[in-house]
Amino acid sequence: MEALTGLNAIFYTPPIINSPRQIEDDIQRLRDRLKRLAFEPLRQEEDQQLRRINQRDKENAAEAFVTHDWLSSPMPKCKPTYAEVAEVYRTKEKELGEPTKLILVDEADRLKITSLEQLRAIFDQGNLGLVLIGMPGLEKRLARYAQFYSRIGFVHEFRPLSSADVRQLLAQGWKPAGVTFPTISTLDAEAAAAIIRVTGGNFRLLDRLLTQMERIMRINDLAQVTKDVVESARESLVIGPE
Repeated sequence: MEALTGLNAIFYTPPIINSPRQIEDDIQRLRDRLKRLAFEPLRQEEDQQLRRINQRDKENAAEAFVTHDWLSSPMPKCKPTYAEVAEVYRTKEKELGEPTKLILVDEADRLKITSLEQLRAIFDQGNLGLVLIGMPGLEKRLARYAQFYSRIGFVHEFRPLSSADVRQLLAQGWKPAGVTFPTISTLDAEAAAAIIRVTGGNFRLLDRLLTQMERIMRINDLAQVTKDVVESARESLVIGPE
């Protein structure tokens, strides 16, 4: 669970048909999930503490049943009590606060003005950032809605990756989630050049191409990424002419 410490962002892709209520419910569901993950180490610690206290109280009660003078004095309470420890951890949870500090919304082009206004309301309610990811032209569309547009801090256009960028990604061993390449970081020059030529710096296409390459290598029991593997993967994808 230590690896989950510090998570503070959620990623949301709205459905094609959406409503303000659905946007609100979906995002709240993701925020609740992130909160459960963020609080899990604290709750595990609390559970261990409470189990120890519960065991302590059982042992003390068993001993007191035999040794305590019930007529002269009431049963003494052990400190801290179960309730006191539980209250300490409720306070710690409050101190942790809301873990969500950033909301990333992909396919923002799908959102109509009412759904965008719902996002604006969520943004206005808390101390968090909001990033909208969409196709070119999204900024011009948002500019028509003054209240929403006034909250936009900056617009960044993602340009295609350069050849050097793609080579650096491959050299660092980057690959799509779930994809395994035994020698992806040591590609020969022809294979690397083929990947760069086919993808043209399009990151999404790079993701799809590598995924298809891994599938071809697995089916054919290949251990080395070659130019032929790249070309075979390219032929099986609908990516248009080069």
